[in-house]
Amino acid sequence: MQLPKGATVAVADGEKFNLFRNAGDEADLKLTPLDHAAIDADHQGATPGRHGSSANPDGGQDREDGFSAGVVALLNKQVLAGEITHLLIIAAPRTLGAIRPQYHARLTAALVGEIAKDLTGHALQDVEKAIAAA
Repeated sequence: MQLPKGATVAVADGEKFNLFRNAGDEADLKLTPLDHAAIDADHQGATPGRHGSSANPDGGQDREDGFSAGVVALLNKQVLAGEITHLLIIAAPRTLGAIRPQYHARLTAALVGEIAKDLTGHALQDVEKAIAAA
């Protein structure tokens, strides 16, 4: 996959989030880390109507769902503010499935692709290789 110069790359799972910008061009990908606001993990709505139960007493999945909802809320906000014009989302498959229904229409329009892969703990070079291979 080729990314336009200046495209934003969001890498997420249910606990971690990283944001990068393509400082290179379409032929020569070069990701640089971007600072971002803290994720509000108390967000609700990743899985409406879903709550902890005796089958899930620690609420771990609820925390992951809340974090995922916080990630998409941040991305929606940045797209609406014009801070992101081209966006690639790389996320663990479950996280990607949880955030897709929450994309704002303008985020969907800015989306240049999605990669269903968990790369949050990987080196920057691994992220670049996954993008090049997509």
